[in-house]
Amino acid sequence: MTDLSTLRGVVPYLPTPLTAGGEVDEAALKRLCDHLIAEGVHGLTPLGSTGEFAYLDFAQKERVVAATVEAAAGRVPVIAGVASTTTRDAVAQAKRWRALGADGILAVMEAYFPVPDSGVIDYFTAVADATDAPVTLYTNPNFQRSDLTLDAIDQLSHHPNILFLKDASTNTGRLLTILNRTEGRIGLFAASSHITTAVMLIGGRGWLAGPSCLIPRQSVQLFELCEAGKWDEAMTLQRDLWSVNQVFARFNLAGAVKAGLKLQGFDCGAPAAPQPALSPEQVEAVRRALEKVGAL
Repeated sequence: MTDLSTLRGVVPYLPTPLTAGGEVDEAALKRLCDHLIAEGVHGLTPLGSTGEFAYLDFAQKERVVAATVEAAAGRVPVIAGVASTTTRDAVAQAKRWRALGADGILAVMEAYFPVPDSGVIDYFTAVADATDAPVTLYTNPNFQRSDLTLDAIDQLSHHPNILFLKDASTNTGRLLTILNRTEGRIGLFAASSHITTAVMLIGGRGWLAGPSCLIPRQSVQLFELCEAGKWDEAMTLQRDLWSVNQVFARFNLAGAVKAGLKLQGFDCGAPAAPQPALSPEQVEAVRRALEKVGAL
């Protein structure tokens, strides 16, 4: 298994390409993975938010993970998303994704009814106990009914198999609080909802984000500028790339990423129903944003 303990960099959240009949388009997914690796990304995450995990059944998810692992072929680590409302199903996913060759697990907790901190901690602990694959906790308070509190994150950071946290809160102050409280026990990755240069400045390791599928080369360049401490140059590039994040925040994320990829020659199909595809006017907004940063 790839050693993820030193992982840093840009790890795109992959879309899930679908055929008109709703089947996973494995050929399209592998082609996209090859492209992203060639552009220099540091890992791949199937079944993140951009991957529409909430709209796929177990068999579809299996195909996505297997195809991504096959495409990566050990060149970069694959951190596969595990998400469920039940602990039992989440543990089953984690075990299966690891058996398919995933190097790490991105753990998401879905909830219909609210779950107290004790239940949230038990859920993520069970996922972390299920395999030897390092776990990245995923917190997104905008969409999660039972999110990870600071106390829960602090407690989970002591688990030897929980190495990272990906935060999509938009609250950079919260990130600094997490870094201070966990005292180096857990590495922090940002989402596209954050100004990633700022997250790197305060001690982040990189970002896991859907829009990086569309601007992989530019994202890697931004990361490298941050790593070199060239903050003025990084912010110049960041200001341009932020316009991409802003346009994607206006639309359905999977739909926007798929629309942008189609403009670039990577047809990943439509979002899984009942999510709508972007309108022609919305696609045009995506086109303008990508043209502005040299991604078309």
